[in-house]
Amino acid sequence: MAVPVIDFSKLNGEERAKTMAQIANGCEEWGFFQLINHGIPEELLERVKKVAAEFYKLEREENFKNSKSVKLLSDLVEKKSSEKLEHADWEDVITLLDDNEWPEKTPGFRETMAKYRAELKKLAEKVMEVMDENLGLTKGYIKKALNGGDGDNAFFGTKVSHYPPCPHPGLVKGLRAHTDAGGVILLLQDDKVGGLQMLKDGQWIDVQPLPNAIVINTGDQIEVLSNGRYKSCWHRVLVTPDGNRRSIASFYNPSFKATICPAPQLVEKEDQQVNQTYPKFVFGDYMSVYAEQKFLPKEPRFQAVRAM
Repeated sequence: MAVPVIDFSKLNGEERAKTMAQIANGCEEWGFFQLINHGIPEELLERVKKVAAEFYKLEREENFKNSKSVKLLSDLVEKKSSEKLEHADWEDVITLLDDNEWPEKTPGFRETMAKYRAELKKLAEKVMEVMDENLGLTKGYIKKALNGGDGDNAFFGTKVSHYPPCPHPGLVKGLRAHTDAGGVILLLQDDKVGGLQMLKDGQWIDVQPLPNAIVINTGDQIEVLSNGRYKSCWHRVLVTPDGNRRSIASFYNPSFKATICPAPQLVEKEDQQVNQTYPKFVFGDYMSVYAEQKFLPKEPRFQAVRAM
């Protein structure tokens, strides 16, 4: 079983209907799929990978050696117990937003990543339009819901992560299993070093590295907006004793003030009992719950936010 790989350029030709169906299947049956020929120039992607690698070497590698995760793992190994590191991730990560502090020491980092983020945001909006059409919603419905109206208020963040070689990969995860809180997630993963896995029908499946593909996965808010047609999917990252895995994930999430609920058109068509699954809530309230419960089952999060 392999995560679906979809040629996004075929949306504009004779195979449009087939491509729309492939994306619908990716959203309904998987919650993960990979896009090739997605329109982001390969030359830009190569620059992104280059500046990310240089940034880690120059600005992060030494810090990671003194990080809490390294210390906790070292203490655990010294104890010689059969325990695993359950509450930490073997990950070095920074988040880029339009208005926060960006790394300054790595040549070309800021301009390259800013350009990349602009391209990815456009791609996210194209993917959301395909979801609108597949769900029978008006064009721009999901984008408007995430932006809390017609403005450009969505939260668009980019996590630049590295999962360095780990001397005891059996004792710690790169990133513990979770679903993503937000809307549409777009990932440029490592060309060679695997480790990302998604949960499908009770089995962990590798999201196979595919150079310059963009991996798409749907977050909890797309599950709510689609009234459960598109489920957010559990995923995790494993670490390896050799190879430093690079991962650049961008999140097109709702504005913290946006009100999220199932699209009324989708509620009318479904059985009335299904309506009770997803409440109406403000995304900022959901994030307060998610911050405490990220690595726990998602259903209680919906219940907790219903009670607010």
